[in-house]
Amino acid sequence: MKKLEQLYEGKAKKVFQTDDPACLIVEYKDDATAFNGQKKGTILGKGAINNRMTNLLMQMLEHRGVPTHFVQELNERETVVKKVTIVPLEVIVRNLSAGHFAQNYGVEEGIVFEEPTIEFSYKNDDLGDPLINSYHAKALKLATQAEIDTIVRLAFQINEALKEFFLAVGITLVDFKLEFGRLEDGTIVLADEISPDTCRLWDKETGEKLDKDRFRRDLGNVEGAYQEVMKRLTGSQP
Repeated sequence: MKKLEQLYEGKAKKVFQTDDPACLIVEYKDDATAFNGQKKGTILGKGAINNRMTNLLMQMLEHRGVPTHFVQELNERETVVKKVTIVPLEVIVRNLSAGHFAQNYGVEEGIVFEEPTIEFSYKNDDLGDPLINSYHAKALKLATQAEIDTIVRLAFQINEALKEFFLAVGITLVDFKLEFGRLEDGTIVLADEISPDTCRLWDKETGEKLDKDRFRRDLGNVEGAYQEVMKRLTGSQP
């Protein structure tokens, strides 16, 4: 597959056209941002870890019946994915209180919910990705009710699979962000990535943060945390 012109560059990835109109190549970067791009930095090796971890987890999810955009890993930083139209909703699933949930509702971090929660953000950098509900999403024509129902069903299915997968290596899945896309025929599939950039991951025994919060909160050893998650999931150093 030939890598052609760059179509897009985001905070963490570049996207390239290919000689197959149904496929794109995604290249993962080491760039890191937080607080809607207000904080910027570099996490050495992050791109390679996030690429390989995303591909590992998406293939696991495919085996469990979750459709994804994954096609083929090309090298440590590049992956072929199906071309999709991204649904402009960030889908956040939470199993414990943390981050904005704790801040917005005045509760401490670490409260275990009786059942997972789900929330939507309007994927719009200029507006700061505001929280919205399904009625807003339909009013703005971001998604249909049928698409929202599918996204919610898949998000909870993904949550159960990821919780089990991470728990097996001693990691608590606190919360995570998902993005979904439409294939040309309208099928909804999981897109974007699943990594320490998009998940809150805590050591099950110590509660140590093993995710991007180490960058957000200046906790140090950010690279080590990403490497530790990858090491546990694969049984070897990245």
